[in-house]
Amino acid sequence: MSQTAPTPVTDTTVPHEEADVIVVGAGPAGSTAAHYLATAGLDVLLLEKTAFPREKVCGDGLTPRAVKQLVAMGIPINEEDGWIRNRGLRIIGGGTRLELPWPELSEYPGFGLVRTRYDFDQILARHAVKTGVRLLERTNVTAPIIDERSNRVVGVQAKDAEGRIRSFRAPLVLAADGNSSRLAIALGIRRRDDRPMGVAVRTYFTTPRHNDDYLESWLELWDTTDGKQVLLPGYGWIFGVGDGTSNVGLGILNSTPAFQKIDYRKLLRRWTQSMPEEWGFTEENQKGPIRGAALPMGFNRTPHYARGMMLVGDAGGMVNPFNGEGIAYAMEAGRIAADVAVQALSRPTPRDRERTLLRYPEILRDTYGGYYTLGRYFVKLIGNPYFMKYATKYGLPRPLLMRFTLKMLANLTEPSHGDALDRLINGLSKIAPAS
Repeated sequence: MSQTAPTPVTDTTVPHEEADVIVVGAGPAGSTAAHYLATAGLDVLLLEKTAFPREKVCGDGLTPRAVKQLVAMGIPINEEDGWIRNRGLRIIGGGTRLELPWPELSEYPGFGLVRTRYDFDQILARHAVKTGVRLLERTNVTAPIIDERSNRVVGVQAKDAEGRIRSFRAPLVLAADGNSSRLAIALGIRRRDDRPMGVAVRTYFTTPRHNDDYLESWLELWDTTDGKQVLLPGYGWIFGVGDGTSNVGLGILNSTPAFQKIDYRKLLRRWTQSMPEEWGFTEENQKGPIRGAALPMGFNRTPHYARGMMLVGDAGGMVNPFNGEGIAYAMEAGRIAADVAVQALSRPTPRDRERTLLRYPEILRDTYGGYYTLGRYFVKLIGNPYFMKYATKYGLPRPLLMRFTLKMLANLTEPSHGDALDRLINGLSKIAPAS
């Protein structure tokens, strides 16, 4: 799909609103960054093109990594507030059914959560407002504003709900505007073809399985391509939402030639129709349409900082290649970006500020680079149907191997003083190239 670059705006003489930092996009990355920027005392303007609550394609499952970030922000996650806890991951494939509890670690809580994105993002954005963030909804950012003398981003232009063109100025802009990131494209920062991409589709069904306390992953997805049965690199999921429905969907990686030929919505329908009748995955029980979205993985857009603008979350391709998880990494990167921004804006000279801002991509590489490289190798492996068949048939019956796999795929290890599996995973991540 081609990406049309918006034309950057260079006329900065029109009336404008000012802030210390502008954050574009009030998803998990943007709202988390805005929260930490505001708690540090900065004047933060958070611009969101839609109005809350809003629909967003996602599996709605939160691993312990994401739970840790919610707790750190001070967001209540009580069950009476609608948060559904889960104990771990149930894996199904090759005739095997295996339940793997989340590992017990000091670094992360021993439980995950489920919360629909319909109000999850709203919760984060409203929490950011409580900490002092100025949130403008239905404000669609159309282009960055470039200072002609310095060639730096000094703000953004947007269209509000009444169709008026408005300008906003700040010394620093955080682009958390999603996979298609208009701001990144306007600066010539395009997707990298050497990084994996995925597609996720999902819908909701009324089902007796809505209170399942395990996230469920099905590792065998078959499709017919050119008259042949093809095992696809990806998985299907069933996540109980607790409100009478389950989120049911699938994610496919672009590591197979069949990627461009798949009708994902038809594949999801065929897959759900193969489920036991008592689960109720029927057309009559379907709630809402099948929706799809891209999964930008493994830093598929770089550099993450350039000319006064930082990329955060999906805008910077921060989805985990191992499991398609994006929320935890978006929130973690939002916190990292905020910390770097606070330090940079405290520096007395432009040169000092720029030197500090250039640390942001370095910190991201140090934190995730080696692990994401391993994830890219993994994506290539599972793109081989013979490997998938072998791994499913012979790997699933081995609990120790699967515990290792869970820790690796979910990136859940102790950074130090962990067990042998933790040390192995951490060691592999450190020696893998972080480019």
